[in-house]
Amino acid sequence: MISSARGQQLLAGLAVAGLAGSLLYSSLLSAAVFLLALAAALPALRRRLHASGWERPRELRLLHFACWFPVAVFLCFWLASGFDYRALKELDGPARLLLFWPLVLTLCWSTLGARHLFAGFALMALGATVHAAVSMWLGGPPSPGEPLRAGLWLNPITLGNLSLLAAAVLLSAALYWQRLQQPRYTGLALALAAAALVAALLTQTRSNLLALPLLLAVLLPLMGARQRVLAVLAGLAFLALTVAGNDRFLETVTSLQAGEFDVQTASRLAIWQIAWGEFVGHPWLGGGLNAYHDAVQAAAVAGTLPQPDFVLDCCTSHAHNDLLQSLATRGLLGGLSWLLLLVIPATVFARHLRAPEPAVAFVASVGVLLPVGYAAFGLTEAVFSRSLFITFYLLTLAACGAALVTELRRACQRQRSVRVSVIVITKNEEEHIGACLASVGGVADEIIVVDSGSGDATVAIAREHTSHVIETDWPGFGIQKQRALERASGDWVLSIDADERLTPGLVAEINHVLAAPTVDAYCLPWAVTIYGTRLDFGRSGRAPLRLFRRAGVRFSDALVHEKILLPEGRRVRTLRGRLLHFTHRDFGHALQKGAQYAWLGAQEKHRQGKRVRSLLYPSARGVLTFVHVYLLRLGFLDGQVGFLSAVLYAQVSFNKYAGLWTRDRPRYGAD
Repeated sequence: MISSARGQQLLAGLAVAGLAGSLLYSSLLSAAVFLLALAAALPALRRRLHASGWERPRELRLLHFACWFPVAVFLCFWLASGFDYRALKELDGPARLLLFWPLVLTLCWSTLGARHLFAGFALMALGATVHAAVSMWLGGPPSPGEPLRAGLWLNPITLGNLSLLAAAVLLSAALYWQRLQQPRYTGLALALAAAALVAALLTQTRSNLLALPLLLAVLLPLMGARQRVLAVLAGLAFLALTVAGNDRFLETVTSLQAGEFDVQTASRLAIWQIAWGEFVGHPWLGGGLNAYHDAVQAAAVAGTLPQPDFVLDCCTSHAHNDLLQSLATRGLLGGLSWLLLLVIPATVFARHLRAPEPAVAFVASVGVLLPVGYAAFGLTEAVFSRSLFITFYLLTLAACGAALVTELRRACQRQRSVRVSVIVITKNEEEHIGACLASVGGVADEIIVVDSGSGDATVAIAREHTSHVIETDWPGFGIQKQRALERASGDWVLSIDADERLTPGLVAEINHVLAAPTVDAYCLPWAVTIYGTRLDFGRSGRAPLRLFRRAGVRFSDALVHEKILLPEGRRVRTLRGRLLHFTHRDFGHALQKGAQYAWLGAQEKHRQGKRVRSLLYPSARGVLTFVHVYLLRLGFLDGQVGFLSAVLYAQVSFNKYAGLWTRDRPRYGAD
């Protein structure tokens, strides 16, 4: 059943089938998406997923936000429209994006990986080729005088755009197989990419002329110098063939040479002007979900539209431009939702484009090609207003996210080749020190604990894990950590606080990267854990420097918020695994700790010569800290605990600068 390895294969195969059937019969794609999403509701699947050690990866939470935010914006405007029926019909496509999370849960459990993605797009290219061939054989021109285009039972634009995207993905797959030294699969990927390009050519889709250079630009960094030259030449040849064999493009050029626009170009320019006018008239919230439709109808009645019959037949539901459609109907908020739907996935996957593991780099390239392609396609077509485009985006995005998580986990297999010293400073940390030292056992060759007069069992617990326990006074955070560093003998040093712990995934990643280090220091992303919630955003989204080559490194002598000072020219990289941070026991401890850090911070700034003349400045810093943590760093994605955390950080910020203001005031009244 679903709990078996066969069940995992079945679900991964269903995702492959969905991609494969997208250009043959769109209902296959929709059926695969809904069945995969339904599978996530099975309790057995969720239990086994979490039993495998899976935690909600931050990357997938970001992709989830990119999907649900546009739907939330659309729903708000639909409510504001009084539950308009026409707007409700348009909700069908965007609402599918809400299936991202159950979809990605299922695909993560299925262990879908890079090879499944390759198989899906390979079969998709075959489907595009079959569709194009049948269309040219059985089809005919849509009307007398118009060119014959591939696309018998699908819109030619949809077939052309997605065929081009499949070709770009298969070109990336060819690079992947080449790095694995698999010439047979490399040749197969190139052949299928060529077939998909031919299918795209036969659709005579003009927007492909804009999309191809952008898609190639994504792939060029993955190629060697010779491959780049060949890719550029092949791209130029494709563009030349597209121009020479595209009757629709040639018609446009001929019309321009005659000093006029063809019907379609004139119509697009007219509706873009209408959509832009709606946005300019209502920039913040747009004119409403029906604003563009009503404006086109009004222009037709007023007789200001070129070819009104043509425009009313094809262009009343959307403006043939994703951004303009969003701006006209939902204003800047709609434009932001469209932007996040493309930029967040591109950013998440772009971080892994240069990964040394071929499978990770290939999956990342697909994850970047998808939003880049859709951005280009959306310049002349409202792709996010079409159900097939949205469903394909949803499945591919979820498949790429799940495959990225799977391949990153598989990649961390090597063992470190250098000695690592772990240093920890403590005072009254009996609640944390045992779990902290146990968590670093998988990476530590040496553990050094420097304690500053603990009155509890901290020292005794530490001695159970290491013989290197030193008891001393408290000179401040920076000097104390420097004392610990001076006792370290390893090639590399991991500096960790007592209330922090390495996750098993981070242990595996550290051992993997230290097998052959490519940089001189690593930042470890925090995952603050409080009130039963692991925070992935806000201040928890930061990645402090914790792991570094020992030679030449020292700590600053700051009383609080000390820094690791690297020699000039040292390179730093951020790891993916999470460093759990248990910042406080309860709310009272949070207030106590925040007050302590605020006052130490105030003293440190006063020592540096900083001054505050008015309490307006601390107030402004508090507000800005809240905005930064809760909004800009997406703390709201962590729910109620994220809000509470942002308020606490804002309070600490205010207290720090208010404390600095008091340092230059009399203590007990006028002197």
